[in-house]
Amino acid sequence: MLAAALGLPLLVAGPQATQPDNTKNNAADRAAGAPTADQAKNDRPDRETMKLIRRAIVSDKSLSTSAHNVKVIADHGKVTLKGPVRSEEEKRAIQAEAAKVAGAENVDNQITVKNDTSGRADPGTSRQ
Repeated sequence: MLAAALGLPLLVAGPQATQPDNTKNNAADRAAGAPTADQAKNDRPDRETMKLIRRAIVSDKSLSTSAHNVKVIADHGKVTLKGPVRSEEEKRAIQAEAAKVAGAENVDNQITVKNDTSGRADPGTSRQ
């Protein structure tokens, strides 16, 4: 090693202090019969529905990174929304976007609001 040859101290990066873990967030996906993203139908209408909803969610820059990453699962015109968001307002905004595309009667909103008491801002949140 060049550092050792030059007599320089060798810096070794240690493991990250806190490993990301979304096990609790994904616990509901393990329930028997729960819709998951890998079960989304691959037919053209369902793919188009998911694409339009996803595009609407991601283009809304007032939503947090968590909200941008909710799961959108379409199955024969029925849409299931899953995942954590930062507020009830985000939950309602995502449901409204899905309802515009699929119709309110076709949206099953299973989004959860996570309680962040750390006081830290979501780095993906854009305020404009």
